[in-house]
Amino acid sequence: MTIGITLCALAALMLLPALVDLVDGNRDWQVFLVSSILTFFIGGLLVFSGIDLERNEIELKEGFVLTTLSWVVTAGFSALPFVGLGLSYTDAYFEAMSGLTTTGSTVLSGLDNLPRGILLWRSLLQGLGGIGIVVTAIVMLPFLRVGGMQLFHTESSDRSEKIMPRSVQLIGNISQVYVGLIALCALVYGLLGMTAFDAICHALTTVSTGGFSTHDASFAFFKSPALQWTSIVFMVFGALPIVALIRIMNGHSGEVWRDSQVRGFVGFLAGISIVLAIWLAETRGLEFPDALLLAAFNVVSITTTTGYANVDYMEWGPFAIGLVFLLTFVGGCAGSTAGGIKIYRFQVTGLLIKGHFLSLMTPHRISSLRYNGRRLPEDVPFSIIAFLAIYMATVAFFTLLLAALGIDLITALSAAATAVGNVGPGLGDTIGPVGSFAPLPVAAKWALSAAMLLGRLELFTVLVLLRPEFWRD
Repeated sequence: MTIGITLCALAALMLLPALVDLVDGNRDWQVFLVSSILTFFIGGLLVFSGIDLERNEIELKEGFVLTTLSWVVTAGFSALPFVGLGLSYTDAYFEAMSGLTTTGSTVLSGLDNLPRGILLWRSLLQGLGGIGIVVTAIVMLPFLRVGGMQLFHTESSDRSEKIMPRSVQLIGNISQVYVGLIALCALVYGLLGMTAFDAICHALTTVSTGGFSTHDASFAFFKSPALQWTSIVFMVFGALPIVALIRIMNGHSGEVWRDSQVRGFVGFLAGISIVLAIWLAETRGLEFPDALLLAAFNVVSITTTTGYANVDYMEWGPFAIGLVFLLTFVGGCAGSTAGGIKIYRFQVTGLLIKGHFLSLMTPHRISSLRYNGRRLPEDVPFSIIAFLAIYMATVAFFTLLLAALGIDLITALSAAATAVGNVGPGLGDTIGPVGSFAPLPVAAKWALSAAMLLGRLELFTVLVLLRPEFWRD
């Protein structure tokens, strides 16, 4: 029934690009209308067939299956408009999965000449995917105790009672903040010179940290430094915990800055941006303000897993290329639209390493690990180490799989890393910041679609299957 409701909502969303194409006099509106009718029909059947079976409580196995199937099925129906416009189903599914997981990898080219309806549809998919990601991360993953996310369930159980006592109210607040950010971003983009259409599309893909653009040149199409700095700000907002943004909205901004995760994330972005800016100024002969803009934009874009590009960083030399590749693993904050490993996992890992060295130097010392002023639950360190191990193993697996399909090592490694991290552009001429995933083999696109889904679900599909209690009655 839940999947049916999701498909009905998706069908309604398809009417927006249909309306845009109808207004533009483009016959592609018929493709969206037919796709909407078919999606609504299947969704309606699922809703009616599940009315008598629906229960109020969802157990572990049901939650696992429901969450995974929702993403797979939604991507399958989201691909229909792309098929109607001439793409193979493989390419269409890849594009839809990339949109819903806010990865930003694309098989399309010639974006400047495509109808506005399909460009809006790509942006809407990332906007829809962003809110789905946040709800999954805040409501589902902590209860499944995946990858240390139980840390935030423990934290919110004390505070959420005061802010919003029910999960429905929490989702309502998340939606208000998310939509409000998109509206504010679109407004600022428009005031700074974007067309209304570009402003709406880019606001959807900025706040969702998705990275789809309406132009082949991505954000390099817009020459305004003010627009690029604005994009930096909203990409950072998109990668912050949305619960923190709710607290800011409620007037508790000081409390947010005391959050170790937020401070660590913002400090990391600032530090790496300054280092790269100095390097660009020294090696490329750029004025420092220009170098800082280039550095900050690309550091924030890759770290937040947005994937916008305002320059081809493949021309910056080995140091910059290596740095960009490492940034694809970092990611944003927990409970945000950003992908990647997430800052808090690095912070907890650092605490574990520090604690280990302290125990070596003072064996009789009794100490407990504390994060954000709270003692870490006993199962969090192991969950995080397990997540990191499985994350790197997943990247390695898909790298070898892509290499076995005849793809060169650089492309295979960066494609695997950016797919699992939901970043988008990789390295090399094929999938670099000015490339396209279209030339990749069919099998590679299906493999990367699976990698994007695993990464967006924070590998919980693998982690839950490894839990013994999942298999118990």
